[in-house]
Amino acid sequence: MVIDRLSIRNRPSGQPVMHQKWGKLLFMHWRIDADFLRPLIPAELEIDTFDGSAWIGIIPFTMWDIRAFPPYVPRVPGLNAMHELNVRTYVHLNGTPGVWFFSLDCNNAAAVLGARTFYYLPYYNAEITLEQSNSNISYSLKRTDGPVANFEASWNIGAPLPTTEEDSLEFFLTERYCLFSEHKGNLYQSRIHHPSWPLQTATLDAHSSTMIDVLNLPGPSDAPLLHYAEAIAVDIWMLQKQ
Repeated sequence: MVIDRLSIRNRPSGQPVMHQKWGKLLFMHWRIDADFLRPLIPAELEIDTFDGSAWIGIIPFTMWDIRAFPPYVPRVPGLNAMHELNVRTYVHLNGTPGVWFFSLDCNNAAAVLGARTFYYLPYYNAEITLEQSNSNISYSLKRTDGPVANFEASWNIGAPLPTTEEDSLEFFLTERYCLFSEHKGNLYQSRIHHPSWPLQTATLDAHSSTMIDVLNLPGPSDAPLLHYAEAIAVDIWMLQKQ
């Protein structure tokens, strides 16, 4: 099947329901056998691969300037900034590429409840800290509900990278403009829109995690492929039944 990786980047029609800024974001990716992932993903979704390999990612980041649309709706104190981490892989539905989330952890209970309720996403409450000193970022997560999981990492921000090309691995892993979720046997899709990721290199100082192991998937034995992004503005649309 031909996968259209370009038109999905166009801004969707209609009005988005939310604006956010994402930043201090680290893409951590590993190759994984698609057969391990298949039981965890709805049958309607095909696992997306690059050079014959599926990928799994852990993405820690922070969010701020969180506002509902129309744009003049004021920020809500306590809900306009938070930290998050997601574990994900890549899928497509009838040629439309997107993201399948295995878990999402957040340090804001109201946001967790809202995402579970309105987007049917596997969100969990967690204690999360993010600290930066010059070009070094330290990120720590301890899940406080659901299956116990933890994450610790420290990384150094590197040089800017060129804009990604359509046929590159970096494009495959980062340029994703919709998410899929499932509820009561029904499949749903939500679109997002943002500029191309302003990627930079990154190097790890330290890393420990049970975020993949808790899914009963084999934990990575090799070093992750890393990409960093300082900040990006994102618009989000309502969930649509497929």
